[in-house]
Amino acid sequence: MKTKDIVLVALFAALLVVLGLIPPIPMPLVPVPLTLQTFGLMLAGLLLGPVRGGLVLLLYVALALLGLPVLPGGRAGLAVLAGPTAGFLLGMIPGAALTGWVAGTVSAMPKTTALRDTLRCTLAAVLGGIVVVYSLGIPWLAFVANMTLAKASLAVLVFLPGDLLKAVVAAVVAQRIRRVNII
Repeated sequence: MKTKDIVLVALFAALLVVLGLIPPIPMPLVPVPLTLQTFGLMLAGLLLGPVRGGLVLLLYVALALLGLPVLPGGRAGLAVLAGPTAGFLLGMIPGAALTGWVAGTVSAMPKTTALRDTLRCTLAAVLGGIVVVYSLGIPWLAFVANMTLAKASLAVLVFLPGDLLKAVVAAVVAQRIRRVNII
């Protein structure tokens, strides 16, 4: 990896930490609040691609597991893996990579309108930041909380509107940043 790649991975990992410091939004019916972690995942994948985006989330999760209080609420340590959100946390790593891969595929397509590019990036963010994360998080939640997959899926459904909004905002922000060619 080049120095620029290392710096970008570290900066985006720091961005994830900062996003975790923003006060979470309490959700009705479930004790888990809405955080901006998946927004950071989506941005990392959309802007850095599959390898660097995946490395950002790998670094972030590694820092948390090593005991640094980088997760929302200051949580950290190996005990996080025993909690109901561990599947979601670990799912963020392949989620960022898939977001970056799909976004890279999108950017390789012939130039289209800004709206179409934004819609394609939104799709990339939804696939990686929601579908992959939920696919790994829901079964883990069901296992740890001793509930059926259907019940765990319903419990997570309350987060879907917020996560969809994050996907749209991440796509718009990523498209704006790509246009000015900062990264």
